[in-house]
Amino acid sequence: MTDLAQRIAQAETRIFKAVFPNTTNHYDTLFGGTAMQLMDEVAFIAATRFSRKRMVTVSSGQIDFHMPIPAGTIVELIGRVTRLGNKSLDVAVDIHVEEMYSPRRQHAVAGTFTFVAIDEHKQPIPVL
Repeated sequence: MTDLAQRIAQAETRIFKAVFPNTTNHYDTLFGGTAMQLMDEVAFIAATRFSRKRMVTVSSGQIDFHMPIPAGTIVELIGRVTRLGNKSLDVAVDIHVEEMYSPRRQHAVAGTFTFVAIDEHKQPIPVL
């Protein structure tokens, strides 16, 4: 495995959360905005783990909600670096939903976030 491939693999970030009623809407499913916030957080951690530099979100790509995420489930968010530019990188984030008392697991949401590395003066710098 190349150094870059190993660095990308080591930056993969996984976070688990329980979906509690305070994060759901009137349909008793996870708010879309809450899902996007969690996705941005996981993407930020993956970008930072990869670069070990100050990273800021500059855009989010298309976010596809494949299914609602009900209250009382567990979600796993997985962030992976998918593109590396000079001063930016992309992180793909997937959310999988699991029922608490069953092994059933489904892919629920997918999206991409772009980050730029910045210096102490908030100016873009090379990611590597």
